[in-house]
Amino acid sequence: MAAPTPHDVPSIPEAHSIPPALAEPLRNDLDAVADEVVEAILKHVPEYAGPAGRRLRSSALDALTLFVDLIAEPQRQSNAACAMYHELGRTMARQDRSLDALQSALRVGGMQAWRRLSRTAEGLGLDSAVVSALGELALHTAHEVAEAAARGYAEEQLRSSDHLERQRRRLIGLLLGEGPVSPEAVHDMARAARWPVPRQVAVVALASSPDTREERWPLTASDVLVDMDSRPPRMLVPDPHNQSDFTGRTLALAMRDRPAAIGPTVSLTQAARSLRWATRALGLMGRGILPRQGGVRCVDHLSTLLLHSDEPLLDELRSHVLAPLDTVSTGQRSRHAETLLAWLLAGNNVPDVAARLHLHPQSVRYRLRQLKQLFGDALDDPDTRLDLILALRAESLRAPDSSGRGVPS
Repeated sequence: MAAPTPHDVPSIPEAHSIPPALAEPLRNDLDAVADEVVEAILKHVPEYAGPAGRRLRSSALDALTLFVDLIAEPQRQSNAACAMYHELGRTMARQDRSLDALQSALRVGGMQAWRRLSRTAEGLGLDSAVVSALGELALHTAHEVAEAAARGYAEEQLRSSDHLERQRRRLIGLLLGEGPVSPEAVHDMARAARWPVPRQVAVVALASSPDTREERWPLTASDVLVDMDSRPPRMLVPDPHNQSDFTGRTLALAMRDRPAAIGPTVSLTQAARSLRWATRALGLMGRGILPRQGGVRCVDHLSTLLLHSDEPLLDELRSHVLAPLDTVSTGQRSRHAETLLAWLLAGNNVPDVAARLHLHPQSVRYRLRQLKQLFGDALDDPDTRLDLILALRAESLRAPDSSGRGVPS
């Protein structure tokens, strides 16, 4: 944040414009000037009325002394004052205090100091040119120290932000890593990252493209940990049940229309498990097995995730129990599979199957006779019926996309 200074700040006056001898009478008056400066700041800048104002007088006296030193030794520059206020700006940032309060104090204190010093100069009978030069020097110095404070504040904020970001990257790396997670290590690292430790978390896996040059960061709350460098990019959301923006359209907006899979809510030390399911769901989104767009919640698709948790085994199941369908044409296979799944799920209720498939009951009975010929008595076996439901469900999920194309993950 830039310091509020005039647009046209005069350059520092020539050395001979202000008599060096003026420094001594001004120096003799500094204690009284410092008292007036402190009184003015406390009156007009409430932030300094508490603990923040404990060193106010010593700081004001130091600044006034440095200013008078410039008069005593015109060849000197105001580097010492700038260095002091640069460090003061950094201190304000480290303490999470507002720079506005410091700038207000500089403005109020500077005006009060100038009023008192100018009266002293006039009381010594100095001509108006010297008083004017003294004012220019005061304005120039005030501008420089305000700018120095603003630079120090900004530098410390940037340094703190970079450090905090590094700590948070380490934290999410620990939580989502493959090894065991120590609660003590998590609490220590969370403290360094200024991250309140939640009871539960959920991990969001985000779709990404290998040719994306610059990832767009999602719009998140400050307590959400984000790692956009991983593949897939991921977010760790604390206490998701308490996140009012963690559902529906608002989540989609937060993702900036980026497809995302939301893992189940787990304890903090089990965050890697939430990531594992979110990543699996994102892969199924890319293949069209789960909805491609928006935010897909794993808890809404647990059976699908379970079915695809071991795909070679699932393929073996489909190949084994659906072998009778391999003897019919592709079109017949699709119709038979659809009818058989609806019949099994409807508990053998033909009218219900007909309503689901928008068919006449007689058409359903005809198809069922064909299925009886293909499968025989296996349709009456409870274990086989369960296997058929799982295999047919998996086949129906794969039907929308046989190309393997989808959202990048």
